[in-house]
Amino acid sequence: MSPFEYCKLLNNDFVIFVLLHQNKLQKMDRIPSVDLSDFLSGKPELKQKFIDEIGLAYEEIGFVALKGHFLDESLVERLYEQIRKFFTLPVEIKRKYEIPGIAGQRGYVSFGKESAKGKKEGDLKEFWHFGQYVENDPELENEYPANVEVRELPEFNKVGKEAYRMLEKTAKYVLRALAMHLELEETYFDEYIYNGNSILRPIHYPPILKEPEKAVRAAAHGDINLITLLMGAQGRGLQVKNHHGDWLDAIAEPDELMINVGDMLSRHTNNKLKSTIHRVVNPPRELWGTSRYSIPFFMHPISRMKLDVLESCIDAEHPKLFTDITAGEFLNQRLVELGLIKK
Repeated sequence: MSPFEYCKLLNNDFVIFVLLHQNKLQKMDRIPSVDLSDFLSGKPELKQKFIDEIGLAYEEIGFVALKGHFLDESLVERLYEQIRKFFTLPVEIKRKYEIPGIAGQRGYVSFGKESAKGKKEGDLKEFWHFGQYVENDPELENEYPANVEVRELPEFNKVGKEAYRMLEKTAKYVLRALAMHLELEETYFDEYIYNGNSILRPIHYPPILKEPEKAVRAAAHGDINLITLLMGAQGRGLQVKNHHGDWLDAIAEPDELMINVGDMLSRHTNNKLKSTIHRVVNPPRELWGTSRYSIPFFMHPISRMKLDVLESCIDAEHPKLFTDITAGEFLNQRLVELGLIKK
């Protein structure tokens, strides 16, 4: 029986308080699992249970495994089928879709181009970017690069758009729960994520053909955005660093998404919600000959959203940690740090 079920049984506010705070003091040594259907149930007690669980997890470790999302199994299978087909295309065909001058924000980014903040070695990966499908906003249509159509694969862009929409919908409700945890209006984030600069990134980590020296598949980093949604990766390797310095394997069940806090949300909440460092380690030598695929969705707001620290997250014990900045300015800074924009 979970602490929340036990509290419900006892119906005692004091016991709820004690159990929650005992729980908070424990060292987090696993990724907590939550169920979005609780939040969407229409039952106030289940909705509050979800808010409390995800709020605690994001204050303590910055990651959750989420059930009850809007991606169905057939869509996930179709998406993985399409991205495998794309990444097995000849290099000269893939590079036709590497668009100069847009910092890799749409289309193909070739192997080794991106590096983690502070790292010289390029990550051992290639990837694709699907971006926002803007509705009723010509200004944003002009701001964002256009999505890139893969002519060789008629279903590639169609399936990518379907997955983008379902992940965006899931992220909206996660952010609504976090707004309530932060004692904001439930729909506080809605205006900022509608037509937001979000990215769906299918990643291919190719087989490792020689000793990689210092490079890894994805060096330790924090994400730029508000939250990241990661569908079950094809192969182990993702690790999360908890706030005691331990690296934990992050392995989602087949019906779960891994969802973590990004630097924008951490900054906006004065680090109350934690942007957790994570990495993708190289496999054991006997598995070097295998590919790994991963598909994160990076939920970004519109560029003009102010990431100024929320007043409710500042007090005598928690002074303001960050200077004022917009989401667009912050994203540009980080793309420079990642090597995708050259100074």
